[in-house]
Amino acid sequence: MPWSTTALAQTTAFSGGMGGLLSDVGWVARVVLLVVLVLSLVSWAIIIYKFVVLRRAHSQSDTFLQVFRKSSKFSEVNSVCVQLRGSPLVGVFQAGYLEVNQQVRATGGNPAQGKPTVKSLDSLSRSLIRAATVEGTRLERRLSFLATTASVSPFVGLFGTVWGIMDAFGDIGRAGSANLVVVAPGISEALITTAMGLLAAIPAAVFFNLFSSRIKVLNSMVDDFALEFLNIVERNFT
Repeated sequence: MPWSTTALAQTTAFSGGMGGLLSDVGWVARVVLLVVLVLSLVSWAIIIYKFVVLRRAHSQSDTFLQVFRKSSKFSEVNSVCVQLRGSPLVGVFQAGYLEVNQQVRATGGNPAQGKPTVKSLDSLSRSLIRAATVEGTRLERRLSFLATTASVSPFVGLFGTVWGIMDAFGDIGRAGSANLVVVAPGISEALITTAMGLLAAIPAAVFFNLFSSRIKVLNSMVDDFALEFLNIVERNFT
């Protein structure tokens, strides 16, 4: 019987699990799955990279603060900066340290008080703010791709879903029947693209929020350190 032959063919095609399903999807669904796969792979690469970078940034920032608060000279702190490059505090400190040195050399110190002095705390503050902005931008680098994947992947999968349903309706029209054997390929194709879109979007959204929270903490540390640095300079160089 024709119906039995078709049913047997469909049963054979969909009896191979996920591999069998993927082998029978149309070219549009394959393009959708390829796009989602690329987004997912790049997202996971960024997730692993940012996890390592932010973890190192937190650890080295704590170490840097300990060194900074124990040292009595900026030159001593500057000597350990090479080993703590992963901390955003290092970039802010070096910008402030450079500005202080330039101002001290420009004024030649204060002979009356017998100590080096800075000419403008406003210039120093601007240098610290500029460095903090650079460090914040560095921490947020590549994070926007996770946000893009989280927001775009479900819609890419939804496109495949709509296309699969259209195929299912086309199969119904050609077969003149709405039985399960006729609609199964199109519906399966639609569900696969939907699932893959969500599998790409969910991790990207979760880790984007997690990393954003960690970066917010680091930015707060940077702002607090800039104020602390400015206070020390004001007490000792004015």
